[in-house]
Parts: sequence; structure tokens; C-alpha cells
Amino acid sequence: MSYRVQEIFATLQGEGAQSGRAAVFLRFAGCNLWNGDPATRETAVCRFCDTDFVSLSGPRAGVYPDARSLAETVKSLWNATGGEPLVVCTGGEPTLQLDSRLVEALHREGFSVALETNGTNTVLPGVDWITVSPKAGSRWIQKTGHELKVVWPQPLDLIELEALEFQHRFLQPMDDPDPAKAAANRRASVEACMARPAWRLSFQMHKALGIA
Repeated sequence: MSYRVQEIFATLQGEGAQSGRAAVFLRFAGCNLWNGDPATRETAVCRFCDTDFVSLSGPRAGVYPDARSLAETVKSLWNATGGEPLVVCTGGEPTLQLDSRLVEALHREGFSVALETNGTNTVLPGVDWITVSPKAGSRWIQKTGHELKVVWPQPLDLIELEALEFQHRFLQPMDDPDPAKAAANRRASVEACMARPAWRLSFQMHKALGIA
């Protein structure tokens, strides 16, 4: 199996429970909740994505012919010493491409494998850290994991979500090009966390720091 990759880069995890941790990000191309065409955004299930996952124009983008070559490229970017290497598989929707061969290849290179998914596909065994970020209106089936990250506000029931088996629960303010709307989303997220302390606020630290 070949893999379509939008970008691979080394950075710090900017969100959630592992915020601040060094990682290599492996962003797969393609998503099942939006095709990436701005003309279709308003009719897509997910209408607020802030990521390019279609152009194959990022660093080390392209079609990788096999798991080994992709895992070796990920390994080439890990220059840290000490600690466990971490690769964050994201997208788009990474479960459309991430398979057992790639998970095994990344493990052979010494990496712990984290996954950020919309939850519409079941995560395969072997993934070390599962972050699920459900989207209202989608049929999401992966309802267990390490971290539940809800972009807020959305028409989702926080009380129902609290009953699911996750170690961590985060509300993350929905980004918006309109500063007034972005500020309103931040206020709504803070207020929701104050009202329901089962949730913690996740802030996109990488954007505040100006890093990838």
C-alpha cells in the first residue's frame, strides 16, 4: 500500500494532554468529512477545518510507496536525545490510510504512535495514544481512547460525552478568521469548562508561539 502525505515535520505538540512534548507530525492527505475544496465547505459535515490536507505541498509531501520508506522519513526528523520518540499521525483523517504495516514500521524505528482522528473509523490495535475529536453530524464510532478533544462550540451534548471512556477531556475553542467570532468561541469554551469541570481547556499553543 502507498501513502499520500501532506507534510511531515518536527515540532512540539501544541494541543491537549501532551501539549509541549517534542514530536514528529505525520499529516496524511484526505478526509471523509470534507474534500478540502473551499467551494464545498458550507455543505460539508466538517465546516471549520483550518488545515490544508489536499495540496501535497508541505515539507516532505508526496506519495510514499511503502511503510518502510515513510517510517524512515519520520525517523530522519527525530534529532532529540533522551525520552521516547513520538510521531503524531493526523490529517485530514489518518485512519483512512494508517494501517498495521505502518504502525509496526514506526514502532521498529522506536516511535510511540499517537493518532488524532474524527472517530468515524475504528482505530486499529497497536496505536499508543488515541485522540478523538468528534464532529457534529458525523457518524462517529470510536468512542474510547486516551483523549477526547471537542472543538467548541458545536451542537454536541457534553453530559453524554462525559460518560464515554476517555482519560482526558478537552474543549478547544473553534478557530475563526473573524477575530470577533474567535473571541466569542474562546469565551464560550472557558464558560463551558467553568460550568462542567470534567472538561479542561485546550489552547492551540503552537499558533500562539508561531510554530508549525
